[in-house]
Amino acid sequence: MPRSRTPETSTAADTDLVLRSGGRSVGRYVTRPRQDRRLSPRPYLHPVTTRAGTLVTELGPADHPHHLGVGVAVPDVEGHNFWGGRTFVPGRGPTELDNHGVQLHEEFAAHGEGGFEERLSWVADGRELLRERRTVAVVGLGADAWALDFGFALTNATALPLSIGSPATNGRPGAAYGGFFWRAPAEGKAPRVFTAAAEGEGAVHGSCAPWLALASASWTLVFAGATARTREDPWFVRAADYPGVGSSLAHRARLRLAAGGTVERRLVTVVADGRLGTDEAAALMSRALGGVVDA
Repeated sequence: MPRSRTPETSTAADTDLVLRSGGRSVGRYVTRPRQDRRLSPRPYLHPVTTRAGTLVTELGPADHPHHLGVGVAVPDVEGHNFWGGRTFVPGRGPTELDNHGVQLHEEFAAHGEGGFEERLSWVADGRELLRERRTVAVVGLGADAWALDFGFALTNATALPLSIGSPATNGRPGAAYGGFFWRAPAEGKAPRVFTAAAEGEGAVHGSCAPWLALASASWTLVFAGATARTREDPWFVRAADYPGVGSSLAHRARLRLAAGGTVERRLVTVVADGRLGTDEAAALMSRALGGVVDA
């Protein structure tokens, strides 16, 4: 039987974690944020910085208050919103609904300054829909770069099948967001978006490129799927309106999970100082993926 849960029943300690690379703090993981329910509260990484200390995440920006640094967010789990903000309703468009869920930190199976393994519960209307195992690790890449190895496994905790959707699967073209998501800070000029073979937001968005990069004047983020199945998911990319990158769990069709079924994804993100070119981005990502199984 599915478990009935409310945010107050979690007994995990209210402890944030600091991640370090080469002895320097590069990220803080917030386990239990105090936020309005319509933001779909959930654990997140922020601030995340380069080795030199340059900020590369954004938290609750005015344009999208529900964008919370780095984490996992899904806009439609059987009609429940674990992304935050409005819900896309066919025939009505983005609509304010009282359908927001919350991700509850339950425990760390292991943790330290180099990463952690976490257990979470995805709850809506007092009922657990998904159980998650999340793994995060810091990968050192020298004085000017490091990488974040981020994996998650979502298991259907109910006795019935459930499905994961996106605004795209509900009728909004080009809006297949949901899954791993990284909100970068907005600056005066939109970052350069590129892959090994394509240039620009329009060319990269919706593609299944092996890696993609966002490059500002002072930092570069390079994203890649770390498993063959993750690399099958198209990229969700924004640069002109706001800088953000995600990997789409539900691009063209809803992702269906049988009772007890699990979906697993793993991504690696290189965090580098400076504005990297294509060859530099590719070389750093190759190094970051070198020790990852099924890279």
